[in-house]
Amino acid sequence: MVLPTQVWLMLEPMDMRLGIDGLSARIQQALGRSPCDGTAYAFRNRRGNRLKLLQWDGTGVWLSQRRLHEGSFVWPNEGDKIFTLTQAQ
Repeated sequence: MVLPTQVWLMLEPMDMRLGIDGLSARIQQALGRSPCDGTAYAFRNRRGNRLKLLQWDGTGVWLSQRRLHEGSFVWPNEGDKIFTLTQAQ
């Protein structure tokens, strides 16, 4: 598996019913990028307790999902110019 060189966070909350095709279309529309460019793309729902990660592995696209039972994922605001995550986050 090819590890992504970058992870892009989509700031707009996403409908978690979307699958690979729907999320790929959002990447192309919002960013003008290909979901098969070696970058991973992270999406979250409005409540912030669900996350999906779309990642190209060199031969196909993986879609991973994580749901928190308590708390929410740390996510940048639209006005943030730089955003970093700790390893624990």
